[in-house]
Amino acid sequence: MLGWVYKSTGSWYIVKNDQGHVYHARIKGKLKIDDISSTNPVAVGDRVMLDLESGEESATIKEVVKRNNYINRVSPHNKHQHHIIASNIDQSLLFVTLRQPKTSFGFIDRFLVTGEAYHVPSIIVFNKLDIYGAKEMALLDLAKSIYEPIGYKLLSVSIKENKGLEEVKNILKGKTSLLSGHSGVGKSTFINHVFPELDLRTNEVSGWSGKGLHTTTFAEMYDLPFGGRIIDTPGIREMGLVDMKRGELSHYFPEMRELIHDCQFNDCSHREEPGCAIKKAVVSGKIHEERFLSYLSIYDSLDEKPYG
Repeated sequence: MLGWVYKSTGSWYIVKNDQGHVYHARIKGKLKIDDISSTNPVAVGDRVMLDLESGEESATIKEVVKRNNYINRVSPHNKHQHHIIASNIDQSLLFVTLRQPKTSFGFIDRFLVTGEAYHVPSIIVFNKLDIYGAKEMALLDLAKSIYEPIGYKLLSVSIKENKGLEEVKNILKGKTSLLSGHSGVGKSTFINHVFPELDLRTNEVSGWSGKGLHTTTFAEMYDLPFGGRIIDTPGIREMGLVDMKRGELSHYFPEMRELIHDCQFNDCSHREEPGCAIKKAVVSGKIHEERFLSYLSIYDSLDEKPYG
């Protein structure tokens, strides 16, 4: 029997079959999956083969069907391992805020790089529009000038004032979408707006740190009432990149990808080398300086061992 993994609690999984029947499932033995070494062999969004156990509600996962894609990050418990956030995703929506808490452009860029690397289209949702002052509106305009010209869709919403929500719902229709972001950016509040019956726990932003408090412990998938699915994820404090070599990084910046073949050297790192088309594009304004600084920061953070 085939099913979809809707929730993982580490040792048990909630799996729903194609007829809508829900099973509590566990892994029997070790599963070999696409030669991937991760802290979680089965992820939310996985298509799995089940063996039913005695009784109607329990099952054993005996196989994970080959994934179309997945999004991962450095394991929060071991920086030398990675954790698969979710799999078989059509798109990812990154919820961000420019106030209470403030999401940095560097964090956004790391998320976009991950999406590019794993072929998952990313959409940026700027939430809490109702509390933005002149400073935040100027930052929002800056974000639009950085990300829209290179092909990323930006949405501006206020759940409190019911602004922009229909556009988000239309984007979600009929697709499997990953919802991610820092804790406190309003992800759970948005889900409660779509599914008022769920009454997901939400938390205020911690006053002394300006950071949200974790409310979601495990990723979980929900069927949308208007078609499609969303995968809610735990609030992410940092987006640690894994399985990425420094020489690959510029390929995951769309505005750089189209220019890297014009560099004088094939292995140009776009840092110190002469004849670099990327640095020339930064000087001319074709590549935004903020994005180039993000590239340099991410480049320096990539550990060539054990993944490089």
